[in-house]
Amino acid sequence: MRNILFILFLAVALNATAQDTATKQTLQFTITGGVEKESLITPDSLKQYKTVVIGDIKVTDHTGAFKHKDDDLKGVLLKDILSHTKYKTSSPKLLSRFYFVCTGADGYKVVYSWNELYNTTVGDKVFIITEKNGKGINELPESIQMTSASDFKTGRRYLHNLLKIAVEEVQ
Repeated sequence: MRNILFILFLAVALNATAQDTATKQTLQFTITGGVEKESLITPDSLKQYKTVVIGDIKVTDHTGAFKHKDDDLKGVLLKDILSHTKYKTSSPKLLSRFYFVCTGADGYKVVYSWNELYNTTVGDKVFIITEKNGKGINELPESIQMTSASDFKTGRRYLHNLLKIAVEEVQ
């Protein structure tokens, strides 16, 4: 468990630089890595999942200082999207060693552990945003975004222009 926490800390620390929101818009992302079959997720494929009203989120920086507010958010739970994923593992016990590296088009990375998504309440608040201020993914300059709405410092894991989710395993 210490190794997982260390890797999560390291990944977040290495990517704590400001995110460039002027990066190219993404209209799809892939799920790759330690999976039996890679997946391609598009705005159309997101429509098959239950949409949740997230509401308004105050986005804060790493110190907790207010940056801006995003209104009328709707989204799909990340764990719902991952529910179709079959992981390359010989035993369900080994799922505790898996983590997800979510990468934006600008290289910004956000990390979640398998246990965090499926074994804590955090997983009930990690969303792929499908609508903001009444605008859908195709209309947003930041296109596919994700957030962890239960985080105290919401800007740290608020990712724009999601490009891929790499499934990794701690060795």
